[in-house]
Amino acid sequence: MKNTSTILMSLFKIVLVILIAMILFFVGLMVGYGYIGDGNPTGVFSGKLWQHIFEFFL
Repeated sequence: MKNTSTILMSLFKIVLVILIAMILFFVGLMVGYGYIGDGNPTGVFSGKLWQHIFEFFL
């Protein structure tokens, strides 16, 4: 029983770290595009913007 709870707690911690990393990634995108890049902070989620970015790599 103790082994199962230890595994579940470890999995919870891993998922929590991944979730926090994703949130910080998107906040960083918004800050970089919106405030440093003088754009609209929510504009970073626009499909047109990402299509334009990926055109540089294709």
